Amino acid sequence: MPKVDLRNLHVPLPGTLHQRLRAEATRSGRPATTLAREAIEAWIREREREQVSDDIAEYAAEVAGTVADLDPALERAGIDHLLGKRRKR
Repeated sequence: MPKVDLRNLHVPLPGTLHQRLRAEATRSGRPATTLAREAIEAWIREREREQVSDDIAEYAAEVAGTVADLDPALERAGIDHLLGKRRKR
């Protein structure tokens, strides 16, 4: 198994949050450090996903109405698809 480069981070927690984390660690039978690491990873993944979404929205706003904008027929087909409408052939 490859060795993982681990770094320590001291994170002071309010007493109630620390107690809740310890209680969850006991309930789940998993180390509190593992739970904290997974929570941080999940939060960072969500922030990265939000950033990509924001970047796409910003780009779409910048190119709206330009030649880089979505073709109207393709846009209508996409909307119809999302709404579950069938196209007439």
